[in-house]
Amino acid sequence: MSASQRSEPARPARSARSSRGVPGQPGAAPSASGHPDCPDGPERPDSELLAALLDGMDAALCAFDADGTVTHWNHEAERILGWTAAEAVGRKGLGGWAARPGDARDVEARLTEAMGATGRRVHEFALLTKDGGRVLVRTQASGVPGADGCPAGVYCAFSEVHAQVDLERSIALSEALLDDASWNVVLVDADLRVAAVNANAAGALRTTRKAAPGRPLGDFLDQGVEEAEAALQHVLAEGAPPAPTELWVTLRDADADAADGLEGAEGVRYELLDDDEAVRGEGGDRGEAGAAARRRCWRSGFLRLASPLTEEPAPLGVAWIFQDVTEVKGQEQESARMRFRGNQLHRAGRAAAECEDPMEAASVHLDFALAGFADHALIDLVLDPPPGAPADRIRLVRAAATPTGAPGPCPPVVPGGIPLAYPEGHPALQAVERCGSVRASARRSDESGAAQWAAARKWPEGAVHGLCAVLRSRGRTLGVVTFLRTSSRRAFDRTDATYAEDVAARVAASADLAVRRR
Repeated sequence: MSASQRSEPARPARSARSSRGVPGQPGAAPSASGHPDCPDGPERPDSELLAALLDGMDAALCAFDADGTVTHWNHEAERILGWTAAEAVGRKGLGGWAARPGDARDVEARLTEAMGATGRRVHEFALLTKDGGRVLVRTQASGVPGADGCPAGVYCAFSEVHAQVDLERSIALSEALLDDASWNVVLVDADLRVAAVNANAAGALRTTRKAAPGRPLGDFLDQGVEEAEAALQHVLAEGAPPAPTELWVTLRDADADAADGLEGAEGVRYELLDDDEAVRGEGGDRGEAGAAARRRCWRSGFLRLASPLTEEPAPLGVAWIFQDVTEVKGQEQESARMRFRGNQLHRAGRAAAECEDPMEAASVHLDFALAGFADHALIDLVLDPPPGAPADRIRLVRAAATPTGAPGPCPPVVPGGIPLAYPEGHPALQAVERCGSVRASARRSDESGAAQWAAARKWPEGAVHGLCAVLRSRGRTLGVVTFLRTSSRRAFDRTDATYAEDVAARVAASADLAVRRR
């Protein structure tokens, strides 16, 4: 060592904290935050960071060194047992203050065992609170190795048993709902995407449990998806509704159009309804069965899911629990429809009895039948062939028709009209030829051609579904009555055809009387 070095006085070593000045003392260096008492983030001691992490834990935690002395005690442990960190840290063992002497020996033996073992050990202990009460806790203990690899202590995280049981019960309930529940359960996240489904819900959505998560509801539902998403958004914003909600949805099926029935020329689907066809079950019934299978009514309940780990509940999504009540609702609707139609037939009969003109009585029957059933109605009567004309050629003349513009009554047409220029194979002509009902519908995928489709059949603009029922009286075919629906209504089914035939029987009686009076 040189002389200059020997003559220089020795300087005391300064720690990182002393180099910045003592917090709260004059001359202390300001921190990066601008406050002299706030140490900079990167220079915060590890012990302060560790203490902050321990105090912020949701689980109670205490730690012991190799001699069994308490070294750490966080706020959650203070909340459960009432002992503060100042009262707990430094005590040897738990006996006499946090555990009864008889229990302390068993507690310390298990902690000592966990100190030298690998992994965690789960136990249940009875500990003492500061006011003398007993608390049953579930603990997870794990050894803390030192720098040399030897056991240097043990930490013990614990919580009250009833809180742990509540958590396990909640988890078990969730698993049971997603595995064994007879109801359909769909968990939807905050973005309205499917998060999880149980087996029954996967079957209802026509998917699998592995393929459903992450997909929007539009991948499973065709019609009704807007109503379902609106309900889910309401639950996320306002909470669960007070009562179950019934949602009508149509399941998406790429092969639905192919199962709608037999399609004729120019994109029209015809179905002939007579006894033979009904026995054989033509493609129209298969199409109706497929459409009915895809349209479902779900009685739904909703629960908003919120995280319990935040001060203000943050929505995690919605639990959508529903049950398929399509069959019950269908029976209720069918009963209501039959009662209404029966009342309409009864009212129409009483009103027609007051008409002096038989054709007026026939139009009255159509006026009552149109309510809730169709948008337009036509009566076409068979015109006798002129002398020398072939008898097998069918000619129809318009006898009554609803207005083509705004809805209104079905007035009779002045008799002696010009025969209708129906093209060959027209549904009305087929109904007369076969003495049975005929249904026809435009192709659903070709909406732009619906106007041309209706015009080609001499039907009012906007008609996309037709039902023709033959008029029979005294063993003779008098004509045909046609009911038409627009695109806002569903296609006619066999129940509708039965009702149309009942109306046709009453119209035929009035039309027969009008023909005999000529």
